[in-house]
This record gives sequence, structure tokens and C-alpha cells, in this order.
Amino acid sequence: MPLEYPDPKVSEDAAVVLDKNQNTSKAPVKRLQQMTVQEFYERYNQSLHLELVGSKAGYQRKIIEPELNRPGLALAGFFTYFAEQRIQVIGNAELSYLTCLDPVDGQQRFRELCRQAIPCLILARGHSLPEAFMDEAHRDHLTIFQTSMASMHFLNAATIRLQYAFAPTTHEHGSMVDIHGIGVLIRGSSGTGKSETVLGLLDRGASLVADDVVQFRRPEGAEIAGMAKELGRNHMEVRGLGLINVMAIYGIGAVRLEKTLNVVITLRPAADMNELERVGLETKKYRILGIDLPHVEIPVAPGRDLAKLIEVAAMDVKLKVFGHDTPVEFNNRLLEKIRDRQDA
Repeated sequence: MPLEYPDPKVSEDAAVVLDKNQNTSKAPVKRLQQMTVQEFYERYNQSLHLELVGSKAGYQRKIIEPELNRPGLALAGFFTYFAEQRIQVIGNAELSYLTCLDPVDGQQRFRELCRQAIPCLILARGHSLPEAFMDEAHRDHLTIFQTSMASMHFLNAATIRLQYAFAPTTHEHGSMVDIHGIGVLIRGSSGTGKSETVLGLLDRGASLVADDVVQFRRPEGAEIAGMAKELGRNHMEVRGLGLINVMAIYGIGAVRLEKTLNVVITLRPAADMNELERVGLETKKYRILGIDLPHVEIPVAPGRDLAKLIEVAAMDVKLKVFGHDTPVEFNNRLLEKIRDRQDA
């Protein structure tokens, strides 16, 4: 089942600025705070195979938590730790329990569930409820949907989509490329040659993720994913050439919808070259959405092949993933050599 890639912007009234320490840059960090039942249905009814079987009376109820809940204990009368802010899903187990009860008792248990402040109720596997139960939901203005998916498949698919929608987002000015599986954000002030460098990387087989402004999103427990705004996807602005269509020129393999971010590279003027650390023992970090990423600063000077340097930097990050840190290994060998000479 394909995952949607909506434009990750969120409205101001539905977002808040989070901790400023989440980012090294000054870009605001936003997070969706709530979603109405109507928005949930309109956004995911096709991918989650949802069908409205009740009334629209609860369309404006708010979904605040990006997780779902199966109300087995609630139907048994236990509401002490009931997750009432989550979408409730009824599957085979819950429906079997309700139907095995005395009809009056079963209706009473379902009535108590409907009177909680739950956003909506979803019936899995295409199940339907008795008419008396539907009347109870209608009286309490609770909207009921039906899905043909099995309970666990629906729970997993819906949770992924909600966590993606509720994930914190931010943006960075720069370009993002995929270099041999490594997601690289290329930053730098205007005129440092970011666009020309990206074109050089595309010639070497890299894939464009985003140009000019990169949108970032980090679902809970996941890595940071970068993507382009929908309008500018697959396009680049190159000084002197204007807007170009990367997919049309380089082919479909030269673009990616989304990529995990692994390293941040900043292009700096050549005047700052003497300030840079030469060996690389001192690892710099750049924080985005609360994650500290490796940060490499490359000075810009005439004759330097920036595309090659960035490609090597990406491969060095890949080496470190496999446990090979070249500066640390070299330093350890140097210290060992010094100790051997002192012992001699």
C-alpha cells in the first residue's frame, strides 16, 4: 500500500513552534496539533479503504493523538486507563464479545463507549453493527466508518500515516541530493556554487531530492526525511540558465521523492579556509529536529572540484557507518607508533 507524500506544510492555526534547540538554524519547527475526523477521512479514505456507514455528526471532532486503540477493556466496563483521544477500532474480538452478551447488556456497553470523547469509530474487516448500536452512536453524534482491511493491517497502516502527519517539520535553505545512498544537504551563502555543484553530482550519478528549500520531517522514533515542496519537485534553478527539469534532462533515476538525511555540508568562502580543522578529529555537528548530524565545511576556491569533494565526504560518512573512522584510526596508529619509540 503506497504511502502518500503530501506537501509537508502545516497551517499556522494547527501548529506550534517547538523548542528552539531542535535546530541549529533559525528555521521554525512546526508540528500538527490536531486533525478533524473529516480531514482524516478525506485524506486517507482511499488508501485505508474507508467508507462512511454512520452520520457525519462527528466530523468536527478532533484527533489529537496519532495512535489508534482497540476498546476491548472499555467494552468490558474498564475506563480508568481508556485512551479516549484516539480513534477506536473494532475488529473480530470486540464484535464477538458484544454479540455474545445479552442484547440489552451489549447495547449498554456500547452506549458507554459512545459517550466517551472519542474522535470516531472504525469497523474492521467490513463488519457492521446492529441497528440499535448505530442508533446509540447517532444519538451521541459519533461518526462510524467501515474498512475492508483486517484489524492489525489497518492499525499499522493508519498509525504510519497519522504519525507522518503529526511529525515535527522544518525547512533548510540549500539543496539535498542522494549520493550512493547517503542523503546530503548542501548549504552555503548565495554565490558559493551550490547549484553548479549539484549539477556536477547529477553527472556522477547522484539523485536530486530538493533544490533551494528542503522540507524536513521526523516521525516519532524515525530518522529525518528530506523532500521538496510539491510545486518545485524535480526542478532546479541554475543561475544563468533559469529553471530546469532534472527528470526530463537526466532521467527518472536522477530524482527522489524523499530521502533520509545523513550529513550536512556547508560551502564556505575561501577566505575562511585557514579556520578549518585539517585532520578531521574534531567532528562538527549540525542539529535538525533534535538530531545531531555530521557537519562538513568545505571552502570554495577557484579550481576546486566541489562535486568530487562532496562525493568523497558522503563516502566517508558511509565508511563511518561501517565502523571505519579514518582520522581516529590514523591518530590511534600514530599514538601507537609514539609508544613503540618510547619503549624502544
